[in-house]
Amino acid sequence: MNKAELVSEVSDETGISKRTAKNILDAITKTITGTLSQSEKVTLIGFGTFQVRQRKERKGVNPQTKEALTIPAKKVLKFKAGKELREAVE
Repeated sequence: MNKAELVSEVSDETGISKRTAKNILDAITKTITGTLSQSEKVTLIGFGTFQVRQRKERKGVNPQTKEALTIPAKKVLKFKAGKELREAVE
């Protein structure tokens, strides 16, 4: 499902216009993105938790040259599905 299909589903489910549904979806994604960019987690009870984690620096190997290298630390986005979402998918 892409964004346009999601907007259409929300519009059909709630009876609001597609324009309003798009504006709401845009506001939600902007808010979640802003919160995550400040390294805060976002929890949607029953759906899941989005969280930014710091991945440590680690050693690796270049597969082409077999040369040892250091992979720098970086931030990664993690999502953990909530109980209701996990049960719905099973």
